[in-house]
Parts: sequence; structure tokens; C-alpha cells
Amino acid sequence: MEFLYSNRFKKDYKKLPDNIKKILQEKLNLMAQNPFHPSLRTKKIRGESNIFECSINMSIRMTWQYQDKKIFLRTVGPHDFTLDNP
Repeated sequence: MEFLYSNRFKKDYKKLPDNIKKILQEKLNLMAQNPFHPSLRTKKIRGESNIFECSINMSIRMTWQYQDKKIFLRTVGPHDFTLDNP
């Protein structure tokens, strides 16, 4: 599956430490094959009609949605911040 990146995602990504960027890339590879792979722990965000979250690690989350048969990556960052601002 192909990805689209929001400006916010790009900005958030730049702030991540290198070790988290490496893990994120591994998760994106999984997501390209199956957005609901068990290790991503993907679930719909409560109160949002079509926005999902998935885990990068226990403290970092990424939000995304389907857009034109692609995955639109919205945000990435600390759990609480990312989920409060999907």
C-alpha cells in the first residue's frame, strides 16, 4: 500500500530520535503489507469516524486514515499528545 504524509507528520518525524525512526520504518514496512498486522496494535480512535492509531512502541503512537486507496499518515509522537491531536 502507498503512503501519503501530512505536513504535520513530516514535522513530527524530524523530532524523533534516530532509534525511533528506525523502528517506525520497520512498522511502516509492516503497515504497507497489512495495516492491521497484530504487532501494530491498530485500532480506530474513539470519537473519530475514520482515523486509526497504531503503536510504534509502548510510548510512541502514529495516527492515519485511508485516503484515495492510500494510507494518509497524520501524526507521530508521544502517546497522549498524538491521541489528543489525531
